[in-house]
Amino acid sequence: MSTTSPTAAERAYEQLRSEILDGSLAPGAPLLEVEQSERLGVSRTPVREALRRLGAEGLVEPSGKRGLVVTQIDHHDLRSLFELRACLESQAAQLAAVRGEPAVFASFGDEFTRWHGLFRGPAVSEEQVSDYFTLIRRFDSAIGAATDNSFLSDAIENLRTHVARVRRMAGHSRARLEASASEHSLIARAIARGDAALALHATHVHLHNSVEHFRQSWRPAERDAPEGPRPTTATESPR
Repeated sequence: MSTTSPTAAERAYEQLRSEILDGSLAPGAPLLEVEQSERLGVSRTPVREALRRLGAEGLVEPSGKRGLVVTQIDHHDLRSLFELRACLESQAAQLAAVRGEPAVFASFGDEFTRWHGLFRGPAVSEEQVSDYFTLIRRFDSAIGAATDNSFLSDAIENLRTHVARVRRMAGHSRARLEASASEHSLIARAIARGDAALALHATHVHLHNSVEHFRQSWRPAERDAPEGPRPTTATESPR
């Protein structure tokens, strides 16, 4: 079976998107076509196409004479994101409880319980935290598939793009990791039992605790960000 190599526009899009999500390109960073094409080693046309796609996702925005810049995030955005998450993810959890495969979510419940115990232990490495985030992404994908509703799944996936940026700015703590694992375990077990009401309630509690953590740990970037990518030490927080 033949495969198609990614186009220059696709490569530019993936790199710029990754740098925005991991904070290398900070909120407010200018994205000039000429500079980005030289940095990425492609012509201006692929960069222009990549920026168009990023604009459609809400990751870049016009900013007067500066041209396009990485979209800013503020406390109002945080509130708006979690208001929408409460609607979409709670509905997804309910549908997964009705339509999902119980064994799949029972297994997720067991995995989150194991992580809860690990986070209560003496030490957790950054590699383990990264593995935990991978588990969350798998769980999210399983819920999306179980809803059997592509419109809902696509809306949630688009929303998570922006939530990922908020998580990076908030960082994580051992206490939040431990609580997150417990909350996810309850959601997974409610879905496995087909208990839509509990899945809804557990998701609401989890999202409430998440937004409170983000509000308390918020580390917004400087409004006047320097041009180009910059190193970041912030670590994504559990959802």
